[in-house]
Amino acid sequence: MFNSRLWSIMRKEIIQMTRDRRTVIISIIQPILMLFLLGSAATNNVRNVPAVLFDQDHSQAARDLLDAYRAADYFTFSYQVQSVQEMRQLIESGEAKAALIIPPDYGQRIASGEPAQVEFVIDGSDATLASTALSAATLIGQAKSTAVVRASLESHGQSVASSSPIEVRTQVWYNPDMVQAFFMVPGLMGTILLQLTVTLTAASIVRERERGTIEQLIITPLRSWELMIGKITPYIFLAFFDMLEVLVIGTLVFHVPMNGSLGLLLLMSALFLGTGLGIGLFISTVAKTQQEAQVLGMLIQLPSMFLAGFLFPIAAMPPFLQALSYLMPLRYFLIIVRGIMLKGAGIEAFSGDVLALAIFCVAIVALAVSRFHKTLD
Repeated sequence: MFNSRLWSIMRKEIIQMTRDRRTVIISIIQPILMLFLLGSAATNNVRNVPAVLFDQDHSQAARDLLDAYRAADYFTFSYQVQSVQEMRQLIESGEAKAALIIPPDYGQRIASGEPAQVEFVIDGSDATLASTALSAATLIGQAKSTAVVRASLESHGQSVASSSPIEVRTQVWYNPDMVQAFFMVPGLMGTILLQLTVTLTAASIVRERERGTIEQLIITPLRSWELMIGKITPYIFLAFFDMLEVLVIGTLVFHVPMNGSLGLLLLMSALFLGTGLGIGLFISTVAKTQQEAQVLGMLIQLPSMFLAGFLFPIAAMPPFLQALSYLMPLRYFLIIVRGIMLKGAGIEAFSGDVLALAIFCVAIVALAVSRFHKTLD
């Protein structure tokens, strides 16, 4: 009798579960997605760091040094500039994470057997990436210096340099001590905005539909846009409050610098907030239950956290995931917020990221609003 009653309950739950096929499918996809992300994106093995070259020498010795850095596979010199200002702009915008500066007399000093100095600048806003880049830049320089000494011994029978012929002087900008909190706190601001706006907005509207109260709101004189704005506005204030809470605690307790404009930071946060609200509103038009809305929200938040550069450097990811990260609005916001807070950069430094975020915001909100109207009709 007990087994019969137990089987009846199990059968009832199985039938109920199979009726909600979307939740079952999403539940099957979620662990595969997590395994894929954790297996591929969750790595600090940084390779192919985008770097800029400022070669003032243009000698064969300078080209040999550059080849040594390229051969090590740690840096990809995608940019070549003619001034420190150009180099700074590329690093401030996040397009380059490191820079090799070769002085005008480098080749001459190497040829005469005198010690030559080169500078290697590293963007410290990502502490994990900066630590790896710093070690790699130093070790590659030492290896090249040893190779120069060996070549000198082979050609002259003795070393013509009394000390190391190549000295790599490293500079870490924006976060010289490579404090991890300087990287994490700005990232938390973005993830909190995304989590609150997506999860709470979707759950709020789905909750009304699940309880049957959405019909009562529809028959009131409220217009659909008034209903939508009225539902999401409280979560806008809550998300902004939480973001400011993280900002205040981060600056006062963890001493994260605020080098840029607070007004610009709030403006960019509002732009990103619109994107999150649009995603939450769109989920509310697709999900039938709060559980389904939460699962759909997780399917959006998990890839964002892993692929947008919040937890792990994008440069450490496989090329496919790096390309996929461009579809994550959080990626652009993290570049912007870290650029404002740590680098003191203005909007001109990351205008491309602002444009991409604006396109995401307009497109997602327009799609969500159009579907929201249809679900109410």
